[in-house]
Amino acid sequence: MTTIDRNEMIKQSAKQYSYWGGVWKRLKQNKLAMVSLVILSIIILACIFVPLLSGYSMYEVTKDLNAAPSAKHLFGTDKIGRDLFVRLFYGGRVSLGVAVAVTALECLIGVFLGSIAGYFGGMVDTVIMRISEIFMCFPFLMICITLQAVFGNSITTLILILSILSWPSIARIVRGQILSLREMDYMEACRALGLSNSKQIFRHLFPNVLAYIIVYVTLSMASVILTETSLSFLGLGVSPPTPTWGNLIQEARNLMIIQSKWWYWVPPGIMIFLSILCFNILGDGLRDAIDPKMQK
Repeated sequence: MTTIDRNEMIKQSAKQYSYWGGVWKRLKQNKLAMVSLVILSIIILACIFVPLLSGYSMYEVTKDLNAAPSAKHLFGTDKIGRDLFVRLFYGGRVSLGVAVAVTALECLIGVFLGSIAGYFGGMVDTVIMRISEIFMCFPFLMICITLQAVFGNSITTLILILSILSWPSIARIVRGQILSLREMDYMEACRALGLSNSKQIFRHLFPNVLAYIIVYVTLSMASVILTETSLSFLGLGVSPPTPTWGNLIQEARNLMIIQSKWWYWVPPGIMIFLSILCFNILGDGLRDAIDPKMQK
């Protein structure tokens, strides 16, 4: 065997037994999680490309009012003639975009504060945790409704409100992990080498918490989608005519529409159901794959 072949085998072996390689291998064995990942990928790609390839825009008004699904309008039209098939996927862009933005911002705040609280401990930890407990004591949905009513219905306002109210959960997860990790031998070595606090936190502690953050992100996406659609359904989320899955269903609050015009509410309802279900199943699958007890 040549040296090149031996080196290639070593690289392949290292890749095979790497941490993330093991996580991916265990995740692939979870058929339900992989099906959820495929469905989510299809939904995301459809939300990206269907509006680009369609001949209609989300605001375009046609002469077909309240038209049933047909070859011309796959999901029918609404009361002013807008194509609901295109609006469904435009709405998916907004709903998923809000979920991504809220999750990213709440993780940015929560991971930063949780890392500081767990690493420094003492008074810093006490102050940050007491603040997080204050946020967690508020009735979440009622505070969201109140703040949206006060500051107005816009995508930016919605993202900021949901992010500011949601950060304590991930902050407490990160803090708990760092409290245990900071006493490890390799952290003693970092302190002996004189590394700065920021390097110890973000170069040596944060990578070991990343797996838990990834699991939290998938579960948080489902929660944010549900919250956004609930607020939009109540008229306190994203304001029409910008479509979201929530305010598309809002059009069907009339009993006559529910009974005779199913194309108003069934497609967005199915998309909400599938997205939330798949994110939750994928999150559970990632949690099982990342759990050290599952490793051989």
